[in-house]
Amino acid sequence: MPATVPIEATAGRLAGERTGSGEPVLLLHGIGTSRGDFTALFARLAEAHDVLALDLPGHGGSRPLERPQTPAALADAVEADLDARGLGTVHAVGNSLGGRIALELARRGRARSVVALAPSGMALPHERAYEAALMARARAELSAIRPAIPALARTAAGRAALLAPLRARPWLAAEEEALALRGGFAGAERFWDTLWWTVLLDVPAGLEAIRCPVTLVQGGLDAIAPGQAARYVPLIPTARLVVLPFAGHAPQADSPDEVLRIVEETTGRAG
Repeated sequence: MPATVPIEATAGRLAGERTGSGEPVLLLHGIGTSRGDFTALFARLAEAHDVLALDLPGHGGSRPLERPQTPAALADAVEADLDARGLGTVHAVGNSLGGRIALELARRGRARSVVALAPSGMALPHERAYEAALMARARAELSAIRPAIPALARTAAGRAALLAPLRARPWLAAEEEALALRGGFAGAERFWDTLWWTVLLDVPAGLEAIRCPVTLVQGGLDAIAPGQAARYVPLIPTARLVVLPFAGHAPQADSPDEVLRIVEETTGRAG
């Protein structure tokens, strides 16, 4: 496998990791975690692609924005990063908020294809309140135990405690997936601002402009946002929906084989 290159945040660039060669694939995590959330896919995708996994602003090693962290502003930051790397368009794969940003990139013409895993943005008012409450609780609990996260991440029981209810089978998660919470729920800067703008207030618009292939993926055991992916389907001309019965809110971790197949099929549809 090609060497993985860690990327530190600089002016115009987000923190991340890059490896592989071929058509570029961009990996975008959700609110409250960081690029380690794609550990199960990162190396496998790199067998055929140039893979770039980024930390969203305020998460992991990326600095927060100096303006409201709306989905549009976060997409601006990702676009600036792509520009700085000379990447015009990419195959975008995103989970939760990352899926929402991937769709925004597609709306702007920056995506060759999109795989949106449990994308946020289409929740009903009572669902938004429920999601916000879950995430606020995760923030409070994980920030309080942040020093203990590395030790907990080394055991199956610890990973189960850290990653529930984000996973259907959290005890099977990789150590790196649990460690990703340190720069997310436990330590993300401007977390409350991001939660306000991306979970409680976000209303996607302009989705009819998307022309690239889009696959929306919903986990059948998603305990956080079980209905949102399907609501995107009638709004995006090129969209199709895939339900993974045994996956939770992070299908890339619960069902990596199936998600890898979906990514390859979707990138293939882009020609």
